Amino acid sequence: MRSFNLKILGTEVSFKSEADHDTVERAKVLVEDRYNALYSPGMPISKEKLLTFLLLGLADDYLQTADKLHALEERLERLTTKVESCADNNAAPQE
Repeated sequence: MRSFNLKILGTEVSFKSEADHDTVERAKVLVEDRYNALYSPGMPISKEKLLTFLLLGLADDYLQTADKLHALEERLERLTTKVESCADNNAAPQE
């Protein structure tokens, strides 16, 4: 397991993960980009609320992606069944 020490959104964090360095860096950039898109100087909103909005946005992205993956897996299963059925029909002995 790899150890990481990051400064993200002004906060030092240390953790261990199975992820590689590039994945952790991409995640950090994504979080910082999303935060910066929400942040507006002079905006009367706390960092905690901004982080909550950011997390809700990421959770929504995750749930939509999970739903799409599930739909694709179901479609792949139906297509696999059709292909196997066609293969079985073509493999039947002909008289």
